[in-house]
Amino acid sequence: MVLMAIFAYQIAPDNTSNANQMHLSIHSKPPGFKVKVLVLKSNYYPSNKRSFFSGEINKTLEIPIQDYKIRSDGAEIQPYGSTIDYFEFIEASKLQSPLTEPSFKKQHLKEKKFLLGTDKYGRDMLSRLIIGSRISLSVGFIAVFISLLIGIFLGALAGFYGGYLDKGIVWLINVFWSIPTLLIVIAITLALGRGFWQVFIAVGLTMWVEVARVVRGQVLSLKEKTFVKAAQTLGYGQIRIIRHHILPMLIPPLIVISAANFASAILIESGLSFLGIGTQPPVPSWGGMVKDHFRYLLLGKPYLTLLPGLAIMSLVLAFMTLGNSLRDFLDVKN
Repeated sequence: MVLMAIFAYQIAPDNTSNANQMHLSIHSKPPGFKVKVLVLKSNYYPSNKRSFFSGEINKTLEIPIQDYKIRSDGAEIQPYGSTIDYFEFIEASKLQSPLTEPSFKKQHLKEKKFLLGTDKYGRDMLSRLIIGSRISLSVGFIAVFISLLIGIFLGALAGFYGGYLDKGIVWLINVFWSIPTLLIVIAITLALGRGFWQVFIAVGLTMWVEVARVVRGQVLSLKEKTFVKAAQTLGYGQIRIIRHHILPMLIPPLIVISAANFASAILIESGLSFLGIGTQPPVPSWGGMVKDHFRYLLLGKPYLTLLPGLAIMSLVLAFMTLGNSLRDFLDVKN
């Protein structure tokens, strides 16, 4: 999944930015759908630069068609879904010359196959799912990083120094712990605004509580150990003892917590996008895709909702399994 997210625009059939190539005439088509497409080049974007991480600008106009006729002064096309006797005229100036049947097929016609069908806007579902994996993985990594940064810092201070500092931090932890996570995320998102980075920050700022509690408990236990007392006897500073002697002992439990928090972050982001306050269109988000198509469950096209739902479930299950495996592997009792 990580490799697929990195090389998303090299893998996805629709490599335009955010896989946002729309064809409204072929919306909500089933997996395996094929259609002929007329491709007309645009001079609006003179640059042909293509970004590895953000895709390419859509420099062509694609029109799904059912039939066409070549004329000396242009071509007549029958758009997909139109009546039998309806044809649109395309001037020869918009087409590559010479205007012959072979050159027209070579330069302007291609057959597109949508392996997982199209969404309600006629966009390729497979491409949207592939590029949407970037959002889920990105929010997981960034949220876990923020939670570790805050949780380790506050937990280590509370556990090592104790006293009023410990009581203050424990009070803060209990306050955050008593408020439902989703409500905190919604409040922070509304305060920071709706957008891409705001979601990452909001999710990360609510996941540090568990990290801080675990770190505090571990530090309270470790600071009474013989090797810490020996370091204090040798005159080592408190910051050095925490950084070089205590924090390395916390790596195994923190890895397990990070894997579980990663899965939780994916679910929270999907929930926010489903509510409409997460990642905003046209950026593909699995939660947003479920939101756009959940009504299709009752309209005979459940795959439009089930595909992103299965993607969320698979990724969360993978990280939960990883967390459980790491817990068993790193448990010193085993």
